[in-house]
Amino acid sequence: MPTLIPGALAAREVDVAPATIRKWVQLGHLSPAGKAGRAQLFRLEDVFAAERATRRRPSP
Repeated sequence: MPTLIPGALAAREVDVAPATIRKWVQLGHLSPAGKAGRAQLFRLEDVFAAERATRRRPSP
């Protein structure tokens, strides 16, 4: 069973603001894998995948 982490820790792992994690959920780039009370929990590999999918491409 994968380890689940809260949004604040997920944000720290990919060097974004916690609001960015919430935005990725709103936009459908990331789905919570569980809950602890009101806190959403995420699989780290899903967070990395969302970060890769939403990373801005450098301008040519």
